[in-house]
Amino acid sequence: MTINEMIQKRAKVWETAKNFVDTHENENGVLSAEDNETYGRMEKEIEDLTNAIDRQQRAEAREAELSKPVNSPITARPAKQEEDKPGRASNAYKEDFGAHLRGKAPLHNVLSEGVQADGGYLVPEEFERQIVMGLDEANVVRSLAKVITTSAERKIPVAATHSTAAWTAENGAYTPSDPSFDQKTIDAFKLTDLVKVSIELLQDSMFDLESYIASEFARAFGIAEEEAFCVGTGTGQPTGIFTANGGQVGVDNANLSADELISLVYALKSPYRRNAKFLMNEKTVSTIRKFKDGNGAYLWQPSLQADEPDKLLGYELYTSPYVPEANAGAYAIAFGDFKNYWIADRSGRTVQRLNELYSTNGQVGFVATERVDGKVILPEGIQLLKMKA
Repeated sequence: MTINEMIQKRAKVWETAKNFVDTHENENGVLSAEDNETYGRMEKEIEDLTNAIDRQQRAEAREAELSKPVNSPITARPAKQEEDKPGRASNAYKEDFGAHLRGKAPLHNVLSEGVQADGGYLVPEEFERQIVMGLDEANVVRSLAKVITTSAERKIPVAATHSTAAWTAENGAYTPSDPSFDQKTIDAFKLTDLVKVSIELLQDSMFDLESYIASEFARAFGIAEEEAFCVGTGTGQPTGIFTANGGQVGVDNANLSADELISLVYALKSPYRRNAKFLMNEKTVSTIRKFKDGNGAYLWQPSLQADEPDKLLGYELYTSPYVPEANAGAYAIAFGDFKNYWIADRSGRTVQRLNELYSTNGQVGFVATERVDGKVILPEGIQLLKMKA
């Protein structure tokens, strides 16, 4: 079944589910136990179709990337051979790094320019792009946030109060303003992953070791990052959006109702609403699917086009498994412009080969390291719905 066919099928199931609720709920808006079970099956089908659509879209995007030609056809006279790029972007560095992964002697002896104090080597630039692309695929918050690259701790000035204009009489004295500034510091925390590969597999020249390691590290880093960007404590890891030091509480003591979702939207200042999006757990989405506005229209609307997110109250809706569920006291929903969440990548990811540690098991270890931080820079730009304690 194609993506468009699944999207259309999901839309039909959703229409059926809406009509079922409208025709079977009693005067208090409650379904009987049997009807609720029937609706639950419809809802499960919608969730399964949504997951299948997301999975196939990711597979098609990956297939399209892998199918890109590695070179361009010759359409003109042969030009002067392009000079090799310097440093970690050079073909020599990439070739020696591949030899290093397989435990072979380097051919060009250029890895010394990428050596780190811990004994690892900085990955080639092309390898690093593969990792970053993998992170984007596995990390919802990274795709929505503002991502910067730093080489050291970065201090970000933030306007705490603004100046105020005043009407002034002719020849009258000016009324002074005293705007104040705050400062956010964004640093870098160390994230590591260890992968063990059998010696037999390393000796197999047909095995694409570089791609395997890049995708495996990207998957592991993406999961760890996503959790930290959502609920990280800020101690030894990034500060999450859904924490006391994350976004600003727009609706407190909530019971998760349609009215409170509308209140959350308008708790966000109108300039931020232009680029605002919802972010929540999939189980929370399951709860709000039956919510209606004052005109009886459902707040949640499934996407009818491939590569477009679902919508809630007309705003794009994204989900992450690491957003807290709508339990007592939890920060359950974020609504805002997520460019106010900054992710700082400390330039240079490294991979270190461990030859001896696992040799008795016939394996070689590879340790990947990256340094990253993330935090809300302007809390008023991301409003949170906090559940009743």
